[in-house]
Amino acid sequence: MAQILDPIPSDSSKQVLCCYVNATSKIQIARITNVADWYFERVVFPGQRLMFETVPKALLEIHTGMMASAILSDTIPCERLAVDQDTLEVIAEPPPSPESSAEQPVAAAS
Repeated sequence: MAQILDPIPSDSSKQVLCCYVNATSKIQIARITNVADWYFERVVFPGQRLMFETVPKALLEIHTGMMASAILSDTIPCERLAVDQDTLEVIAEPPPSPESSAEQPVAAAS
């Protein structure tokens, strides 16, 4: 998955796909500050899912928006947010169509 803005530094050998969900009713700012030569910051709206690639050592800071400021409410190791890409491919498959899963009526014998 390609980052749209600020790609991960090219010297990063291993990358992980991560997913964070804002399960609150407040706007949050997701920020990674511990990776050298890389800046990552995104706004995450209530109920929104944020998917991103990073290095395993990265720490995702979650800042929760208040009236006139944002408070650091959590710091999550990105290894805990890692997504199994094999499972992701299975989830991405379209569900079977209703016609194929419905039983065909049996014709009455005459």
